[in-house]
Amino acid sequence: MATRIIREFGDEALRKHCKPVKVMTPRLKGIIEDMFETMYEAGGVGLAGPQVGILKRVVVIDVDGEHPYVLINPEILESDGSQTGEEGCLSLPGKHATVTRPNHVKVRAQNVDMNWYELEGTELLARAICHECDHLDGILYTDKRVGPIKDNEEE
Repeated sequence: MATRIIREFGDEALRKHCKPVKVMTPRLKGIIEDMFETMYEAGGVGLAGPQVGILKRVVVIDVDGEHPYVLINPEILESDGSQTGEEGCLSLPGKHATVTRPNHVKVRAQNVDMNWYELEGTELLARAICHECDHLDGILYTDKRVGPIKDNEEE
């Protein structure tokens, strides 16, 4: 495993629509392992393919350090409720903004064995699922913010 360079705001890869994964390869499994290592090293809770220059529909999430999820070709099936809170992104280091997201989501995705499964999440997990799935369509949290982008040092 190795850490990868996280693409930052302004990088064209962050605005691209990602292609579906059709088959799991040893190379892609290695990339997924690298994505987890990169996310943990950077102190994040989620990372999407385009953030490391991979334009495939691949997301890794672990909001508590104990439940790592791989979402390949994710599709949000349901969402309800609402939560508004501060959100950041590894591709916009040192910044955050207020974003409104669903408080509950159900997503259908494939795992590393390309088997379909469903995952339901609330609160931070729901926020992370929505945030990372947006990345796969070239959408950044700054596109959905309801307030100014602030430096993390600002109150």
